[in-house]
Amino acid sequence: MAKMWAGRTDGSMDALADSFNSSISFDKRLYREDIAGSIAHAEMLGRAGIITQAQAQTIIAGLQGILKDLESGALAIDESAEDIHMFVEQVLTERTGETGKMLHTARSRNDQVALDMRLYLRREAEEITELLKKLITAVTDQAEAWKSAIMPGYTHLQRAQPVTFGHHLMAYAMMFLRDIDRLKDAAKRINVSPIGACALAGTAYPTDRRFEAELLGFPGIALNSIDAVSDRDFVVEFLSALSLVMTHLSRFSEEVVLWSSWEFGFVELSNDYTTGSSIMPQKKNPDMAELVRGKTGRVYGDLMALLTTLKGLPLAYNKDMQEDKEAAFDAADNVKICLEVFAGMISTLKAKPENMRLAAAKGFINATDLADYLVGRGLPFRSAYKTVGTIVADCIARGLVLENYPLEDYQSHSELFGGDVYEAVKLENCVNWRTSEGGTAVASVEAQIAFVRKALEEK
Repeated sequence: MAKMWAGRTDGSMDALADSFNSSISFDKRLYREDIAGSIAHAEMLGRAGIITQAQAQTIIAGLQGILKDLESGALAIDESAEDIHMFVEQVLTERTGETGKMLHTARSRNDQVALDMRLYLRREAEEITELLKKLITAVTDQAEAWKSAIMPGYTHLQRAQPVTFGHHLMAYAMMFLRDIDRLKDAAKRINVSPIGACALAGTAYPTDRRFEAELLGFPGIALNSIDAVSDRDFVVEFLSALSLVMTHLSRFSEEVVLWSSWEFGFVELSNDYTTGSSIMPQKKNPDMAELVRGKTGRVYGDLMALLTTLKGLPLAYNKDMQEDKEAAFDAADNVKICLEVFAGMISTLKAKPENMRLAAAKGFINATDLADYLVGRGLPFRSAYKTVGTIVADCIARGLVLENYPLEDYQSHSELFGGDVYEAVKLENCVNWRTSEGGTAVASVEAQIAFVRKALEEK
């Protein structure tokens, strides 16, 4: 395909350099955004009198035809084109003649590609938000089903205090809600129109940037033409938000891997979301969770790659900025598939509450409640702490738990113990007495579930 920029030179290039320079192999996915931006630009040019209305309509009809043919497969993208912008303009010129050459009046590829990326990321942010909502719904449904199932809560991966499985799951629901908020906040800065900034200095043509922005659904325009074409902070912010989505997915994945192991046995994953071993017939591997955990590093890499690309660039546009696309495309693609797979995995997960309850009992995670029992009877906390520690050591040595430790043995450690001590260490009570807002009591978990469901309706 002939170079649209031929003139200063004859447009010929070394074949390897030409291939190295080309971005059509990956930016071709922007064809919808590119055509939408060009249609709005043609409409603005006609309205401003920069070209005639008839010329504008010819261009718009030509662009609509190109879009229709690309969608139907009647037109294939020419991989020899330099980029998607040049491809669309070349086909338009072939179909409409000299009129097609007027489309690029009062714009540059610099503001054109910035526009395409903003349109694309705006749509991606909306799609990822919807996928996050589906995942949150799956997590919340499971939390509601298991809001009373007692499990050990952990610190330092050591059994710490009793919580419910529903309470633990709702922690992730809250994280994913914040991920939605971050994406929506990033979308505010994505949703700014750069078109009309041209190469870097604006234009002498009487353009109407705000009209063109309005046609494309932008509430405002970039107010400095150099900034409009030279920064990709909106892409960085998008990738940063996606990186945090993956952080939360990865932490959740790690717990799913642990919970589904024989050592924990807290959950069983559906066969639809596990694989087997090539030589060990007993295996049921949590590969989906492991892949999500692994792809987290890939999304982090996309973020770091773009930050590194941008860090030393002088203003305004530099060809280095072409590297923003593959990073953004890769991150968005991986986050979307991870969210879809993860939602299915969580919604089909089966909890094993009996194993959770047994682990909670054996972990002495009601020891804090036993200490609080003594404090409530006047013993200073540090003294209570030491007394309970001694009791736990005795239980371990004798294969007992606090719930079946004999009363006379309790009383041998302190005369403050009475028959009501067993109510104090009963795991169900230890959970349901924690009624502080956000706590693990069933009523509190129900309130968290109601909050999340209402928040999803409003987002």
